[in-house]
Amino acid sequence: MIFTKQLLSSILFLAIASFTATGVSTPKGEWSFVRNGTTGITASQVIVVSPTLILMLDRVLGDPLQINGHQAWVELWNLETNTGFAVNAITNTFCASGAMISNGTMVSVGGQMVESPPNVTVPPDADGRMGIRIFEPCEDPSGAGCTLFEDPETLHLAAYRWYPSSLRIFDGSLMILGGTHEQTPFYNTDPENTFEFFPPKDNGQTRFSPFLARTVPTNLFPRAFALPDGKIFIVANNQSMIYDIEAQTETPLPSLPNGVHVTNPKDGTATLLPLSPPDYIPEILVCGGSNTSDSTPSEELSSQDPASDQCTRMTLTPEGIEKGWSLERMPEGRMMPEMVLMPNGQVLIINGAGTGYAAYQSVNDTIGNSNADHPVFTPVLYDPDLPLGSRFTREGLPTTDIPRLYHSGLTLTPSGNVFIAGSNPNPGVVENATFNTEFQVEFLNPPFMSRERPSLSGIPAQLDFNQKVTFSIDIPRDLHTNEIKVALMDMGYSSHAFHSSSRLVFMEAELSDDQGSLIVTTPPNNRVYPPGPAYIFVTVDDVTSTGVRVMVGNGAAPPVEEQGVRLAA
Repeated sequence: MIFTKQLLSSILFLAIASFTATGVSTPKGEWSFVRNGTTGITASQVIVVSPTLILMLDRVLGDPLQINGHQAWVELWNLETNTGFAVNAITNTFCASGAMISNGTMVSVGGQMVESPPNVTVPPDADGRMGIRIFEPCEDPSGAGCTLFEDPETLHLAAYRWYPSSLRIFDGSLMILGGTHEQTPFYNTDPENTFEFFPPKDNGQTRFSPFLARTVPTNLFPRAFALPDGKIFIVANNQSMIYDIEAQTETPLPSLPNGVHVTNPKDGTATLLPLSPPDYIPEILVCGGSNTSDSTPSEELSSQDPASDQCTRMTLTPEGIEKGWSLERMPEGRMMPEMVLMPNGQVLIINGAGTGYAAYQSVNDTIGNSNADHPVFTPVLYDPDLPLGSRFTREGLPTTDIPRLYHSGLTLTPSGNVFIAGSNPNPGVVENATFNTEFQVEFLNPPFMSRERPSLSGIPAQLDFNQKVTFSIDIPRDLHTNEIKVALMDMGYSSHAFHSSSRLVFMEAELSDDQGSLIVTTPPNNRVYPPGPAYIFVTVDDVTSTGVRVMVGNGAAPPVEEQGVRLAA
């Protein structure tokens, strides 16, 4: 069947309009999109680096923000003033990855080779493919004096990596996965099918991955998650596996159903669902992507090819793996969606396109430069605790009119709302096109942002594992206290439809008789929550507090020793 653009628009509209929510509850009030500010770069990568600051990264290609006589491609965003300022970088951070490590340092890895765009001054030594960039914890709430450290001659990766993934692991260090060596037109035709670590392990050598080799050519930005036993779940292309870092073994898992591919350039998204005591059983959710064949040349693909509406979920226990992936359907197909864990345990699915692919100038009928079309303007919520068939809702969720396609970035903020920026399916800065280079900032505000909320105080700045902690809480009188959730969260690093290191661990909590304090038990060990920075949110009657930043573990530089107590086998 041939789908015309007009027919697809009608199908997508009807799918959204006819989708009925059943059972997912949202607090009274309305969600809202609020525009507030303009960035100076395209926010293709986003990470919260302090309670008041977001770090954004882009590329050396003509963004308007300037520093030291040249274009800037790194920017700090002040959440208190909704303004940004340039941060100097040496190497090209385009399509890099990153995460926090155990001492609170943000590490950015990989990037693009040197470009020479017209009328843009390119600093020397700008090749970012082996780049390692260090953003130390910055104490000034305004970001004054915050810098990004680089020394490409002495501090660099072991291999070229453009489009890699990375995540914090159980010893607080960074695991770096995959990528490509050179600029590839669409598929990964020059892959780096290895893992490495920062700080380096194995005397600085890389580890070959048969899994990555099997998943070319659609395996850029593999989706990887640290499991509560310290092993790593990875999905790339339409395959999945568990990697044991210590034994250096790969255990294949069931492939995704229906031939759906979920990594770049056919970007779906994935998340590790919230972990809960006492057993912290891991479940993975994977949504979106495309079921077109990897053997189809990009010039035979279309911007009108429907994106997949498939979501698959698997419990990573022996019984769950034997059962395999359970199948669900989103209200519509999405290419390049992104998932955000919310403090109440729900999953926000947002952004992306109804048709086409990631990247630009690759398919046979681009929309301007974009390989994708039909932006999806309305987010959807997924409640993992509800029965199959009733987990998705749009009830109360707003619609934006800003397309957020390729090279968008977003993150949960310490305030509990969602920061959204970027989108640039173009080879440079483009205006007056169907899909422009986007600099407008939006916040998606949950209903609780406009009402009185629980507030927390007296939380220690540093928390040990397997520790009982008492802190104060002020709960508005109109909230019912029969359901209280205390979430320990890493808000992750957003890049290319994926939040690496994103994590939510619910903690056991007991409310005092006078309802003025909470006794909370921290995660049992550094595998359930890899040591490093976190934010504590408390949700009472589906109204969430502002997050409080803490350091989980001893705060030492990686690799750190085992901490806490092991889970029972």
